[in-house]
Amino acid sequence: MRELVGTSFPPGFVFGTATAAYQIEGAVHADGRGKTIWDTFSHQRGRILHGDTGDVADDHYHRMKADLDLMKWLGLRGYRFSIAWSRIQPTGKGAVNHKGMDFYKRLVDGLRARGIKPMATLFHWDLPQALQNHGGWESRDTAKRFADYAQLMFEALGDQVDTWMTLNEPKTFVQNGYRWNVHAPGVKSDARAFVVLHHLMLGHGMAVQAHRASGAGGKIGIALNMSPVYPSDRSSGAKKAANWFDDFSNRLYLEPVLHGHYPSGPYNWIAKHSPMPKKIRSGDMAIIGSPIDVLGVQYYSPAYRDRHNNAVVKHPRSAASWQQIYPQGLEDLLVRLHRDYPRTPLVVTENGIATKEYLGKHKRIEDKQRVKFMHDHLAAAHRAMAKGVPLQGYFAWSLMDNFEWNQGYSMRFGIVYVDYKTQRRVPKRSALWYRDVIRRGGF
Repeated sequence: MRELVGTSFPPGFVFGTATAAYQIEGAVHADGRGKTIWDTFSHQRGRILHGDTGDVADDHYHRMKADLDLMKWLGLRGYRFSIAWSRIQPTGKGAVNHKGMDFYKRLVDGLRARGIKPMATLFHWDLPQALQNHGGWESRDTAKRFADYAQLMFEALGDQVDTWMTLNEPKTFVQNGYRWNVHAPGVKSDARAFVVLHHLMLGHGMAVQAHRASGAGGKIGIALNMSPVYPSDRSSGAKKAANWFDDFSNRLYLEPVLHGHYPSGPYNWIAKHSPMPKKIRSGDMAIIGSPIDVLGVQYYSPAYRDRHNNAVVKHPRSAASWQQIYPQGLEDLLVRLHRDYPRTPLVVTENGIATKEYLGKHKRIEDKQRVKFMHDHLAAAHRAMAKGVPLQGYFAWSLMDNFEWNQGYSMRFGIVYVDYKTQRRVPKRSALWYRDVIRRGGF
């Protein structure tokens, strides 16, 4: 692989990694944690590949100190984690479960003691099951409960967390959980899906307002997964299809957060398929559009559409069939976001590649494909910064291999290998390479 010469990032640039609670913590019955929709979903027969669950995952809940030491060894400048709502409020409302809160206090204190900036995500898909039993995100009340939970976190950790992300990938939650029936809670209904979308957006806005009212330190934003969308050919039909897909895949989530309204094209389509527009009350859009400090950008793959609005594959794929490897797409996406939303600082909150790896007899993982992936995407991010994009950090997905939702443990995104039988952590070649990048501040 050809190394780039002179690719250095500014001193304040945050090199980090990211994880999510249900994917790594395990300990699903420990210390008063309440049941979540993913506990329910993963135990339903046929939902998860090989019948896997997140019951144990990486056992991070019990191995936090060793994992913190691993992060320090890597030289991480930032760590993005998510908070399991049901550890804080087992039923999604009411009094704080102090043992759960203490876990996150120890995590944040451990990060700060090691010189690592904490970035906390409040909702990474693991809704308390008790709230789901009363409508979940289809109920407006859940947005209010979310704001209450966020307020508790701001009061407890507001002066210690550098950056808060309200929601992780609301698009994935809406599509996979409510339109396609492949993620929790396991619904297939456009009518219900877009009601969920609005209440998620409302919960985000309420949490932002709660953060401002709390006087907590740190920044607040939202993490959106986005794909640059390209026509598969030069035909007008392909261009029209690409624009439509971009509206539905990207602008439907960007516009309400950053401009306080839903884009007209998708909104008009939704009005014909869902009662969502009737759920919008006076003042909702102003709440949703509450100014944020940073936008989390999650990039894995580009999208191509032909004249019939079908997906087209143009690039090599990873072990995940949905992922096309195209580093230029990250540069294009970042430049586009800065063009359309110039006042919003950006952070790449997730970027990674799926592989299928096994620990060989030499007890090493030579994941050269991941090294090249990270190298090429960091180079793309650097090119975007050279064009004026206000990019503040890059968080690799993921710190370590983990429970990959409906794919279980069948594929690995980590820069650290996890032997799930022994819970041994083994840094891969990519971890060593990333450690050197962080130490040097570039390539």
